[in-house]
Amino acid sequence: MLGDLRAESDDADALVASLEPGGWALATPSPGWSIAHQIAHLTWSDRAALLAVTDPGAFAEVAGKALTAPGSFVDEGTAAGASLPPAELLARWRDGRARLGSALRESPPGVRFPWFGPPMSAASMATARLMETWAHGQDIADALGVRRTPTARLRHIAWIGVRARDYAYLVREERPPAEPFRVELTGPGGEFWTYGPEGAAQRVTGPALDFCLLVTQRAHRADLAVRAEGADADRWLDIAQAFAGPAGPGRAPKGAR
Repeated sequence: MLGDLRAESDDADALVASLEPGGWALATPSPGWSIAHQIAHLTWSDRAALLAVTDPGAFAEVAGKALTAPGSFVDEGTAAGASLPPAELLARWRDGRARLGSALRESPPGVRFPWFGPPMSAASMATARLMETWAHGQDIADALGVRRTPTARLRHIAWIGVRARDYAYLVREERPPAEPFRVELTGPGGEFWTYGPEGAAQRVTGPALDFCLLVTQRAHRADLAVRAEGADADRWLDIAQAFAGPAGPGRAPKGAR
């Protein structure tokens, strides 16, 4: 898992490593966020994860402030990082993610770390960091007009998206469906990834890439080849999110932009 996280981070790094300073100011699909904001957010989040692993008390202070002002606190940290010279910001991101990787690698087996959502194991923390790195890397790729090659690492993001099904309802103060869903995805190499009971009445099918874009809210479902069978599954595709925190606004359909 840690190898996949490192590879995903390296791919995102390659998108920005050779950018001229002006390139860091390019707007991304996230309103008000430049490429610098995307990297600053990853830097902030990696630092928060490192605190969760190495200093739970310090992380509790960060989490408390974030819960008090869930939007502005994170945005302020991101804006501060985005204001740094690009070379300094890039160096901080690289250093932070390397330190986090080492801390996760050296953590004792079975330990669970606090987070903004439920506590997580080292493997789950690494998976969550991979998901967020991929999602913000997608924002950067979109800003640069780069088409990324999907990899088997999408499986980690799909797994989080499926596991977070009930959370997507609860964060909107809705009751999650009682019955499990069947999710059938086609991976980038043609492999078949399945989750949930085979005979479930509520089903979601489609390409793994599209499902990952959906649950990270990097594309609107109208622009994706993800399909639902059943009213509950259809509702889920409207609200799915793989990330902790408040429900995001998502992206508008391409035709509405």
